[in-house]
Amino acid sequence: MNSSAIAPPADPAAASDRRPIHPLWMRITHWLNALAVVILATSGWRIYDASPFFPFTIPTVITLGGWLGGALQWHFAAMWLLVFNGLVYLAINIASGRLARKFFPVTPRGVWHDALAALKGQLSHADPRHYNSVQKLAYLFVMLDLIVIVLSGLVLWKSVQFPVLRELMGGYEFARRIHFFAMTAIVAFVAVHLVMVALVPRTLLTMIRGRAPKAR
Repeated sequence: MNSSAIAPPADPAAASDRRPIHPLWMRITHWLNALAVVILATSGWRIYDASPFFPFTIPTVITLGGWLGGALQWHFAAMWLLVFNGLVYLAINIASGRLARKFFPVTPRGVWHDALAALKGQLSHADPRHYNSVQKLAYLFVMLDLIVIVLSGLVLWKSVQFPVLRELMGGYEFARRIHFFAMTAIVAFVAVHLVMVALVPRTLLTMIRGRAPKAR
């Protein structure tokens, strides 16, 4: 299958643009967010195992903390990293106009078209400055999902202090399930993301160096 079958024509302006594809602030916040999510997920699994609400537990070998107290310490540390780093990421994205420029517009028709192209192996990755509609939707979903994780986490951490938020989430126990499934969605996204990076490894180099390697 030809991955460039529907590739758009080369953009001379993009080719001559010497600016980094991913600026330094974006690369730093990306990797810090990734670190925070890994710690939150693995420590969260250990916390879940201490009081599971489904008829299964997470294998201890992939959890972090060793015991409930240790897992909670890791979880809270990563929580602060995620919150502060996430606020920096959102603030710069909004202030610089990058959020509107990179992630909008996104339409159901565009998502459907690009999803079909991806399944057929015909989705072009020739221009790393441009996000296709599936990527836009996925990244916007991650931003919203992380907000849900933080808000549901507040209910679990300070339930008495946030009674309105607790009730909006259906109570403490339902907030636990929201938190669990929201984190599961992030883990699923990371898994798919890693598969896509394996298929298009130049995207990893771009996120590390800021510039895409020259195509051979």
